[in-house]
Amino acid sequence: MVADEKSGETKVERLRRTKPGIDHLFRANEAFTERYGNHFAASITYFSVLSLFPLLLISFALLGFVLAGQPDLLKSLQEGITSAAPENLRGLLTDLVNTAIEERGRVGLIGLLAAAYTGLGWMSNLRDALTAQWGQKHEERPFFKGMGLDLLALLGLGLAMVLSFGLSAVGSGLAGWLLDLVGLGDVGWARVVLFCITTALALGANWLIFLWVIARLPRKPVSVKSAVKGALAAAVGFELLKTIGTIYLNSVLGGPLGSLVGPIVGLLVFANLVSRFLLYVTAWTATAAENVVEEDVEAPPPAVIKPVVTVGGRPNARQAAGLLGVGAVVGLVVGKRRRSVE
Repeated sequence: MVADEKSGETKVERLRRTKPGIDHLFRANEAFTERYGNHFAASITYFSVLSLFPLLLISFALLGFVLAGQPDLLKSLQEGITSAAPENLRGLLTDLVNTAIEERGRVGLIGLLAAAYTGLGWMSNLRDALTAQWGQKHEERPFFKGMGLDLLALLGLGLAMVLSFGLSAVGSGLAGWLLDLVGLGDVGWARVVLFCITTALALGANWLIFLWVIARLPRKPVSVKSAVKGALAAAVGFELLKTIGTIYLNSVLGGPLGSLVGPIVGLLVFANLVSRFLLYVTAWTATAAENVVEEDVEAPPPAVIKPVVTVGGRPNARQAAGLLGVGAVVGLVVGKRRRSVE
């Protein structure tokens, strides 16, 4: 990296000094790396994908309870699977539906227990990751107390997601209903306005969720005011990631193999991208000038000077005799060599 001959600073250093926004990005990246952001993101991704399977079990159990008393609906579902699914997967999906109906009670119970375990693991890792990105020190906590707090946080996050996305869905549905009511449902500019409204509602829902996550999920919650900008950046970035994820999935679901493997790979990639993005935004929020807290450096303890005096001991009788013997032998050898020289 080339340094300026006059000032001695590199181009990057000068850019960071003159552009506070760019310097903020560099600080966020350094904090994200030093606080093991990539490792935490991998852990969150693992538990995210692991949580998918118990959720699928619960979904199949609910599907079984619904279809058990609705033979017409069951027949329609099977016909839909036959027409929409790839030919080599139709039998597998039909067997899954039949199993969900026959074993709905057992499948639902196993799904609930597994969802509780994986959900708590996911929340614990997420909270530890957010705590690290805020620069908070890790503190040991009682096992059952920590599990209870993680369970409350998981329920709170779930409630926040339900309320946010519910408001978004109701708002977008109400906007479409109003357009149809006034006869503008098929008008081009009205559809554009509707799209802008639904996008704004989605961003608002995302903003509320990320505000809760960034400010309240760390082990030591921070002020909501300090997370407002970060939550807004996370909300916009999440919408972009969803768009990119949709394009990616459409590109990998081209054939039977893609239909089977593509969703799993796509879920892994998407979960990892979202995890890294969330932790990076948290690091960016924590390294903002208004959120940086200078740590108090403790003064070193006073120096204590302790002079050490070593007193040489006298040789005992055996040591003295040994020294005399060595001296006599050395004297004889030296005298003999001197006489031989003369």
